[in-house]
Amino acid sequence: MSDETIQCRRCGAGGQPLAKPPFRNELGERIALTICASCWKDWLTHQTSLINHYGLDPREPKSREFLYEQIETVLLDGGGGKEIDTTKQGSVEW
Repeated sequence: MSDETIQCRRCGAGGQPLAKPPFRNELGERIALTICASCWKDWLTHQTSLINHYGLDPREPKSREFLYEQIETVLLDGGGGKEIDTTKQGSVEW
């Protein structure tokens, strides 16, 4: 494990960087340079909730676009992201 740390844009603390960019595009590079491994792990949990709640298929461009927008809002802009209304579980149409 590396002794390198980054100043995380999400949590504001110094943390371990990701081992590699999560995507092979500009967004992946920005995440790798500015988001710590701990905040990325938290994001993956939230992303799984979004995928399950909205029945998203990450292979579909519309679903990826939605998830990328959430990454921008939650991780890179420090926002709260899309709230998940669990009272509608199983009845949400995408």
